[in-house]
Amino acid sequence: MALRCDLGELITAMVTPMTAEKEVDYPALEKLTRYLIEQKTDALVIAGTTGESPTLTHEEEYEILYCAKSTASGQCKIIMGAGSNSTQTAVKSSKKAQELGADAILSVVPYYNKPSQQGLIEHFGTIAKSVDIPIILYNIPSRTGIDMAPSTIAFLAKEYDNIVAVKQSNPNIDLVSEIKMLVPDDFVIYSGDDSLTLPMLSLGAHGVVSVASHVVGSEIKSMIHNFKSGQVVAAANMHKILFPLFRKIFMAPNPTPIKALLSKLGIIENNVRSPLVELDEKDRLELLECLCTAEEKILNL
Repeated sequence: MALRCDLGELITAMVTPMTAEKEVDYPALEKLTRYLIEQKTDALVIAGTTGESPTLTHEEEYEILYCAKSTASGQCKIIMGAGSNSTQTAVKSSKKAQELGADAILSVVPYYNKPSQQGLIEHFGTIAKSVDIPIILYNIPSRTGIDMAPSTIAFLAKEYDNIVAVKQSNPNIDLVSEIKMLVPDDFVIYSGDDSLTLPMLSLGAHGVVSVASHVVGSEIKSMIHNFKSGQVVAAANMHKILFPLFRKIFMAPNPTPIKALLSKLGIIENNVRSPLVELDEKDRLELLECLCTAEEKILNL
């Protein structure tokens, strides 16, 4: 069955490059966008948590969207992180994303104020009615303090045609089965954690919103395609090789490690905004060694 909206299997949650003065580095953003397209990403999420959205102004988010959209030139989809714990703010950001040409929005479960499941239905329903572009729900209880129930996801998927997917960042794999059993066939589930991509694929997920794809995008894409084409052993072998890197990339608060790795590879500068702090040299070298080990094993496959 055709999907109600296909944003691809490999979506990269893109970091926001910063200068030494902690300003958004737009030339580096253009370079990174082109690099990620070469890494075979199908879509980019800009101004998400990995993009340090808590420290970005709305004006910066809109400029980042414009820059990424212009640079991509249709070679990949651009998805804007437009969520908020204020429904009014989320609606405003979602409308602006649509106005500026975003292909879709990623809308996170409201954080800190911890609404009820009915509150989530009203929050996301209000957003869905305010725009025409596709919406990916973002369920990440470790950051928001609450879990969006499978029944809530299913209700929203059935009620609103432009709510097309969920990024599920909950390590409880049983919930993927519950969601899959309740949602329409054309609704998409994305893994929100690189290490859970293959397990979630086995339960019917479509792909991943990835952080590791900044450096191993082609390999993740290969893993997904191998699994879907029935080459399960090959997919499992790639997962086992990449698994240590998937975990190591979260050795410190995201996106600190992946920015350090991108800096070591010469793609962006290693700068994050306060209250985050950069990795020290010892941890950066340990992270690079983990990537090099994975690359050596891939060559020997």
